[in-house]
Amino acid sequence: MNRLQLLKILAPGFLPLLVFIAADALWGTQVGLIVAVASGIAELAYSYARERTWDRFVLADTLLIIAMGGVSLLLENDVFFRLKPAVIELVFCLLLGVSVYSPLNIMQAMTRRYLKNISLDPEQERAMTRSMKVLLFLFLGHSLLIVYAAFALSAAAWGFISGGLFYILFATYFLAEWLRNRRRARRGAAAMAAQYADDEWFDLVDIEGKVIGRAPRRLCHLRKGLLHPVVHMHLLNSQDRLFLQKRSQTKEIQPGKWDTAVGGHVRSGETVEQALKREAAEELGLEEFKALPVARYVWESDVESELVHMFVARTNRCPRIDPAESTEGRFWKIAKVREAIGKGILTPNLEFEFPILMQLIFGEKPRQTNATNPQG
Repeated sequence: MNRLQLLKILAPGFLPLLVFIAADALWGTQVGLIVAVASGIAELAYSYARERTWDRFVLADTLLIIAMGGVSLLLENDVFFRLKPAVIELVFCLLLGVSVYSPLNIMQAMTRRYLKNISLDPEQERAMTRSMKVLLFLFLGHSLLIVYAAFALSAAAWGFISGGLFYILFATYFLAEWLRNRRRARRGAAAMAAQYADDEWFDLVDIEGKVIGRAPRRLCHLRKGLLHPVVHMHLLNSQDRLFLQKRSQTKEIQPGKWDTAVGGHVRSGETVEQALKREAAEELGLEEFKALPVARYVWESDVESELVHMFVARTNRCPRIDPAESTEGRFWKIAKVREAIGKGILTPNLEFEFPILMQLIFGEKPRQTNATNPQG
């Protein structure tokens, strides 16, 4: 959870107070109290209609407005009402202090409720704790200013300190944090670029293929989760024979196994179509062909995560393999490919794609697979 999400959790409860400040300035304390209470009730009703539960923060804020506003009106002294924002913030100081300095993390429990039981890893929990410490001292300092303004300053000054200043302080804090995170991210990116200057870089994508970052090849092949796009193209001749190439023994992944005719990564900045043309030219010497897109799916291996863009093309030419990539290449009868499945001869990826290909060519129903998000 980031700091903006934490503020999003806390901010709604301050709405009745801000409404009171505005109404009090325009129409006086009595009208301000009525309008603030009405605002709190309306916000409670809205939250209940949306989530079928009462927002306890807004409820407590509204009840506190009623209690302290009532005391102020009865005693004809609005100092009690002016102290109300400080009381609320001191309550939050207590919650934050208990969460930060004791084993009972109340704010984390609130986070799980508001953010639908989100799971935080240890680093995220440490970041949340650091944020809560800063917020604790911001709340504490601001509440002390409110107390001072309630006794020593004018109503207008109190209104600014208890309302506008609150958001100015938090906006300044969040802006500083945003700038610090941006600076840290730029330094990290520059350090990674220098470390992997000689490496090939791939775009990182979501399951829809939208680019969300980039990473060097070595990192993409060291850990799962760095989803990057690849292209696979199956090549058939007029006799419906399938061209396969045998992967070199020097390959990082699945060395010595028979694989699709064309397979390769999409370089950073390349389109899928550009990568397919480049890989077909490099691996098979093919430059004139018409490829049909067949499927897109996520493929998870022990070492990497790929977004595979699968194509099919036809040719009667005998492709010219690249000795650096493959040791052999030839057209296979479909029956021979079928016989090789499950015997450690073909790559797992080819065995997964073969039923999809058979459905396209012969209308066979594909078997169930464990691949993520197959799409036609």
